[in-house]
Amino acid sequence: MSDIGDWFRSIPFITRSWFAASIAVPLVGKLGLVDFSHLILVPELVYNRFHLWRPLTATLYFPITPNTGFLYLVNLYFLYHYSTRLETGAFDGRPADYIFMLFFNWICIVITGMLMNMRLLMIPLIMSVLYIWAQFNKDTIVSFWFGTRFKAHYLPWVILVFNFIIGGSYYPMDLGGRAFLSTPQFLYRYFPNRRGGVSGFGVPPSRRPAAQEQAGGGRHNWGQGFRLGGE
Repeated sequence: MSDIGDWFRSIPFITRSWFAASIAVPLVGKLGLVDFSHLILVPELVYNRFHLWRPLTATLYFPITPNTGFLYLVNLYFLYHYSTRLETGAFDGRPADYIFMLFFNWICIVITGMLMNMRLLMIPLIMSVLYIWAQFNKDTIVSFWFGTRFKAHYLPWVILVFNFIIGGSYYPMDLGGRAFLSTPQFLYRYFPNRRGGVSGFGVPPSRRPAAQEQAGGGRHNWGQGFRLGGE
């Protein structure tokens, strides 16, 4: 148990919190402590009865059954693996930027889910993080099922097909955008940058000149980059 505890504490904070919630909420539904029907996204209830918790719980909840357990565990691994890589890689030392990126992705996914009458949003949010990691590491060679090797650029589409085959239909998200979004300043007060260097969201991290860094005031503009499903 101490080994598991040490491993869990070694996960970076944002990923650890997301990972833990993605275990706790499905477990609550599985044990019947809360009826699972109160955890899924139902647009009519959000609009008409102000069930404002549903967009959040639908992102964390996944029905665990003998038929879905494997898919759940695989996607839980993707969450841990690729969110950790992003948080300790491209967003290392910049937790506010990572939180804002996740929040923006979540908002886009919730809007799409409401329009498309999607009930569960866990896999789309995990896929958005995997997609962003793949864009930062396009030429990295990754291994997948049965030792298959290919560039990370293709990984999101391989995972998309995998999820479709194993667990049924899945709606790809369009998360592209122009560089008009800036991380709100109040997030920096609670999650300050821990080291120098700022990089754009959607492009490989690079060091800006010192003069430009000073002029920028530490804020991070992001949103310029990649349309999911684009070439």
